[in-house]
Order: sequence, then C-alpha cells, then structure tokens
Amino acid sequence: MQRWRGLEDIPQDWGRSVVTIGSYDGVHRGHQLLVGRVVERARELGVPSVVVTFDPHPSEVVRPGSHPPLLAPHHRRAELMAELGVDAVLILPFTTEFSKLSPADFVVKVLVDKLHAKLVVEGPNFRFGHRAAGDVEFLKELGGTYDYDVEVVDLYVGGTVGDGAPFSSTLARRLVAEGDVTGAMEVLGRPHRVEGVVVRGAQRGRELGFPTANVETLPHTAIPADGVYAGWLTVGGEAMPAAISVGTNVQFDATERTVEAYAIDRVGLDLYGMHAAVDFLAYLRGMEKFETIDALLERMADDVRRARELVAAHEKAAAVAG
Repeated sequence: MQRWRGLEDIPQDWGRSVVTIGSYDGVHRGHQLLVGRVVERARELGVPSVVVTFDPHPSEVVRPGSHPPLLAPHHRRAELMAELGVDAVLILPFTTEFSKLSPADFVVKVLVDKLHAKLVVEGPNFRFGHRAAGDVEFLKELGGTYDYDVEVVDLYVGGTVGDGAPFSSTLARRLVAEGDVTGAMEVLGRPHRVEGVVVRGAQRGRELGFPTANVETLPHTAIPADGVYAGWLTVGGEAMPAAISVGTNVQFDATERTVEAYAIDRVGLDLYGMHAAVDFLAYLRGMEKFETIDALLERMADDVRRARELVAAHEKAAAVAG
C-alpha cells in the first residue's frame, strides 16, 4: 500500500481512483463497512482505492486545545487500511490555510486535480470545506461538473454497548475512558491499542518480581481509565499475554500516570528503547492501596492468573471462530 503525506507526494502519473475522505480515527466497524465498499467498488472499476485523512485532527486547528484523544495514530490507521485492501492512504497536513478552502476548492485541489476521482464514497453525514459547509449533496452537484460519481454508504453499525447507539469514534473513546475495553473492542472490532517506546520507570515491578514494560504513550493517545487489565504486550511482532496497569502507583504514592505491562511467564526480557504496543482485552479491577507488600503481591499474582486465563480463553475462541 502506498502512503502519501501531502498532495505533492501523489505520483504525477496517478490515474483515476475511488476515494473516501474522513478522520477515520480508530477505523471502527462502521468505518470498516465504508472502506470495504470503497475497496469493492475500486476493484469493480479496475482502479485504485484511496483513503484521505488529516493530521492533526481538524478540531485542533479550528478550535485549538480541543484535540480529541486518538484511538489510533496515523501509522496504525494505515496498517488497518492496508488489511482492508486499500491501495493508498493520503494524509493531508491540516493547517489554518487548508481549513479555509471552500468546499469547491477542496474538491478541485484534492479530488479532481490530484486524485482524479472516478467515484467518491462517503457516509450520509460527511461534511467538508471551510466551516464544514460542504455536504454529500454538494459533492454530488460538483460531480456533474468534474466527472465523478458519488455513492453514499450507510455506515450504521450497532450492538449491545452504548445503549444501542451507532458505533462511532466518539463512543469508542468514551468506553475507553470509562475502562470498558470490552465494549470498546465491540465497537472497534479488535482490542484497543496504545503504543510507544519502553522507557525506564521506578523499576518497582522488577523489585517485586513482576518486571513491567513502562510504555511512554504517543501524544493525544486515548488511554483507558486507571486500573488493571488483561491483554497483550507486542514487541518486535511478538504478542505476549500480559497483565497491564494504568494509572499512578498509589501503593507508593506516585504521581505520574503510566501504562505498564507485565509479560506473563516471560523471563529476562530487555525491552528498553523498543517500540511496544499494548492491547486491552478486559478490565480486572481498579487501583488499590494495600496494607502490606505481601497483600499487594498476593493480589498481583491473582491479577496475573486471571489475565492468563482470559487471554487464553479469548485466543482459543478466536482460533475456533477463525
């Protein structure tokens, strides 16, 4: 899959394509439905599929300080798009100047002059251009002038979480913030992930016999509520069952909020300086302060046991389903 950062990265000989535009934070199940349709139509038409997204999130430019917590960084979104069969991802730097493009100018500069859109696929609530003045009806109107078609896909997907609300990035962020990572997994279609470099912490876990990878998360990451979770720690392509702690270490009156993962049944790992991903499967308990270190160790051992069992059960179910 090709990845372009800015219009100037698009090959000059790029031909017609099927395009969709949006933030696509999280690439949740609604997004997957729409992007799947983009890939399907592109193959039917014999042209490449392109996803256009933005960096930073448009809200940060339009309303500074309002950047939402991100469910997935751009490189992760690109990985997920590639898994869906997308041929190219275009990340447009969203600047103040760019935000002032009228809907018509946006269509000409991006869809017509650079991507030579043959078909544009969007959800019914798609808005674009300065002050979000453009909508799908205006997009269709310009299509008659610039020789492209527009297909509107109902990306409604719902389930048991959110009282039946449509799956959305907003819902997934709320569930993550509440610590309901199981609910977030239903929306996303996979466990919520946070990423970063493993850095040195206070090393109390090592002293207690449970050495953890302290993951320095990326800016604006959607981090689950404080607590202990079951999940995976992935380093170098290897996913290891893990017990995960999020929050300040209340046992030792720490003040810095961290994400730390203990790779279950692994000994002698040296992960400092390596890029790691932490995937959240299930919430185990809230953060607690224990009367004694022995009581803490007993609870940590129980956390590890429960995490081991939950991950093993999930992986077994996934193997049967797959």
